[in-house]
Amino acid sequence: MNLSSLSFFRSLHKDNQQFAVIGLGRFGRSVCSTLHNFGYEVLATDVDEKRVSEALTEGIVGHALQLDSTEPAALKEAGIFEFDTVIVAIGNYVQESIITTLNVKEAGVPHVVAKASSEVHRKLLRRVGADHVVFPEYEAGCALARTLTKPAILDRFDLDPDNSIVELIVPDEFHDKTITELQLRNRYGLNLLAVSQDGKFIINPGPTKRLERGSAMVVIGCNKDINHLPI
Repeated sequence: MNLSSLSFFRSLHKDNQQFAVIGLGRFGRSVCSTLHNFGYEVLATDVDEKRVSEALTEGIVGHALQLDSTEPAALKEAGIFEFDTVIVAIGNYVQESIITTLNVKEAGVPHVVAKASSEVHRKLLRRVGADHVVFPEYEAGCALARTLTKPAILDRFDLDPDNSIVELIVPDEFHDKTITELQLRNRYGLNLLAVSQDGKFIINPGPTKRLERGSAMVVIGCNKDINHLPI
């Protein structure tokens, strides 16, 4: 997530209990299954009747319909335009994805999330009105590359292109040293948010807390400073 996404997520209604998902490929199925398991009402659609039948049989949605989402009349009849949030999960068919996104935005759906399969696709989706665009293959690729090159980093949250919050394995050089002794802010320009102990995190640990090899720590700071850590 970045600052450009902030206004979109702030605009979402916290009491929204209904979502429509258009497209039942792997991404669409994952969205449906997760929302359904969280207890939300999900209406899924796909042009492929087999995919619709499978989604219903497997119980990953409460309702599913076969329809052509490039046809505004079909979307209207299915009640898609009445939803507060619609996820266009048609990633591999660019034309259908763009037309569908345009259809739901022109009909007045306030929150439209769309999946992109390329950078050009992302730009086109934004051009036709998508409120938020996800690029899961790109994001997964970036995450994998980071994991392979920095295996000590367990998790990462990008605040913007230059700053992040990262969870990492405590480096051997930090073992048995107190937070005061490490001087993370002076030496690395980083702030320590939490350290793990007995399977739980201690938030804002005190200056006398000693770090242990193999445990985890969470820091916030500039990416170039994070890269200077001995990991």
